[in-house]
Amino acid sequence: MTAIKSIRSRTVNLPSTNIDTDQIMPARFLTTTTKAGLGEQLFADWRYDESGRPKPDFVLNQPQAKGCQVLVAGRNIGCGSSREHAPWALLDYGFRAVVSTEIADIFRNNSLKNGLLPVIVDGETHEWLLANPGAEVVIDLESCTLTLPTGIAVKFPIDAFARYCLLNGVDELGYLLSKDDAIGAYEQRRE
Repeated sequence: MTAIKSIRSRTVNLPSTNIDTDQIMPARFLTTTTKAGLGEQLFADWRYDESGRPKPDFVLNQPQAKGCQVLVAGRNIGCGSSREHAPWALLDYGFRAVVSTEIADIFRNNSLKNGLLPVIVDGETHEWLLANPGAEVVIDLESCTLTLPTGIAVKFPIDAFARYCLLNGVDELGYLLSKDDAIGAYEQRRE
């Protein structure tokens, strides 16, 4: 997992509310257990027509979306079924963070465990972001702030352990494995 200290990027806006995990990653693509290539199927039913050609009016198919690492979504992104493939696809596409006023709990947890930063902001900040697509923002995980181009910085909540893991580029298993010597020493003392 790649460590996240700070993300500076333009934003891509997808203002739809209740974007569920089946829209993010349609179920027909869940047969793989690898993450590579899932970005091609991200929002597949919205991005491509019946022939598999990109729909030019969909935001991710437009030139200004290329290279953007921050997705600004409508309220309640990630609702629906639990599937790690949704954050995997967002990461494989190139996103490092998802910003909204509400992020579904299971999707938020799956994102944190896989290196995608879910950022929950207040309504006023969210409205500004939606009204200014392509704005360059800075998301600083060390201070837990999102800074707008206007200079306004807003705090966002994040679980302390998840923040530690993201800052250090380690998942939960990697964290436990890093404590192997201490666990072994403890077990030795117990005997």
